[in-house]
Amino acid sequence: MPTHKLNPDNWINKYSDYLFNYTISRVNDREMAKDLVQDTFFAALKSMKNFKGNASERTWLIAILKRKIIDYYRKINSKKGQAEVRMSYNAEDNDGDWLEEQVADPYDKTAEDDLENDELGDAIFKCLDKLPEKQASVFRMKTIEGLDTETICNELNITASNLWVIIHRARNAMADCMEKTWF
Repeated sequence: MPTHKLNPDNWINKYSDYLFNYTISRVNDREMAKDLVQDTFFAALKSMKNFKGNASERTWLIAILKRKIIDYYRKINSKKGQAEVRMSYNAEDNDGDWLEEQVADPYDKTAEDDLENDELGDAIFKCLDKLPEKQASVFRMKTIEGLDTETICNELNITASNLWVIIHRARNAMADCMEKTWF
């Protein structure tokens, strides 16, 4: 017998921050994370009739979001390595020009790329220095060092929900700082 009911009127207020934090930690692109959360809400609205009530709203929304994230990576990976070949044909001299466009080689770095990466790193660490100590520690451990939630919680003696509140605030502060100093 179903025990959970859906209330889409409260989804944005109740779940958008959680879903965004979940997404941004997996796609590392603020705009894409926002789009994926929005797509999740739309998909959930469309498939409300399929909700059986065996899971909570949040669990159900996360399941939809996970599929959206997987689809996002499938789409990216299916485009990687593909080349586009176009031919421009001129009828007057029966000559044609072939143009092949390759996906950028991530290993083809220039000195300018290295300089830009160094500048970006400096900007990130300057913004990190402006955060309160606990936010900076959590951000560094989660985002830079890639430690899992349990390890961070044990080391800092905080709960998982406290960690997510701190990381959300830290990421927002970092985004604001980077927007002002880097862009």
